[in-house]
Amino acid sequence: MNDLHSTERFSNRVADYVRYRPTYPTAMVDWLRKAHGVTPDWRVADIGAGTGISSKMFLDASHSVIAVEPNAAMRGAAAEWLGSNPTFRAVDGRADATTLDDNSVDLISVAQAFHWFDPDNTRREFHRILRAGGLAAIYWNSRRLIGTPFLEGYEALLQTYGTDYTSVAERYADEPRMREWFGKGWRGTASFDHRQLLDFDALRGRLMSSSYAPQVGHAKHEPMIEALRELFDACAMEGRVSFDYDTRVYVGEVF
Repeated sequence: MNDLHSTERFSNRVADYVRYRPTYPTAMVDWLRKAHGVTPDWRVADIGAGTGISSKMFLDASHSVIAVEPNAAMRGAAAEWLGSNPTFRAVDGRADATTLDDNSVDLISVAQAFHWFDPDNTRREFHRILRAGGLAAIYWNSRRLIGTPFLEGYEALLQTYGTDYTSVAERYADEPRMREWFGKGWRGTASFDHRQLLDFDALRGRLMSSSYAPQVGHAKHEPMIEALRELFDACAMEGRVSFDYDTRVYVGEVF
C-alpha cells in the first residue's frame, strides 16, 4: 500500500507522537477487570507498543508490562519515558515474532497497531506466548468523523491532503472481522467515549503524528497547515477544539 514499510512509517514522527497522540480511557481497564477477570498480577505484553502510551496505562494499573516494538526510534522513546519503572521493559520484536517465551504472558494488549499486522501469523504467535486462559485485548481510538463542524472539517481536510489516508483508514477492522479473527475464542466488545482538547499547536502536532500527513517539503504540506488553521479559527471555543473518539476494544482467547 505504500513504499514505506509499516514498521518504519512513524520513525520521523516520534516527537509529535509522544506529545500529541491520545491516551486511552482508564474505564477500559476497569471493564477488563469487571467483565473478564483481569487482575493486577496479570503480566501484559503490549504488542506494537510504539512510544509507550498504552504500556503506561497498564503500568499505572499496577501491571508488569513488556513492550514489544520493532521501530527503534519509538521503542527508544518508550524506554526513555518508562524505563525507570522496574516492572517495565521494552524489546525489539514484531507481532508475528515477539521474541517472548511460550506461555509467558497473561494479557496481550494491542493498541492502534493491529491493522498493520499479518492476521494469521499474529494469531499463531499470540497463541504461543499466552498462557492457557489468557486473553488478548485489541483496541483503538476511532476518531469520530461526524457530529461537529470541526470533526467533519477535519475529515474533509484529510481526504484532500492525506498522502494515503483512505487506504490506511480502510485497514481498521470492524466487529464482524474481529469476531472472525478471534473465532471460538471471542469474549466480547465494548466502546468508551474519549477526547482530547487541543489548542492549535497541539492540533497541528496531532495531525503531523499521522503517517499519512504530508511533511515539510511536500507540496501538500503548507496548504494543509493553512487549511488546518482556517478550520481551527472557525471552530475553536476558548482557544481549543474537541478531538472526539470512540475507543473500541475487542477481547478474547487466541487459538
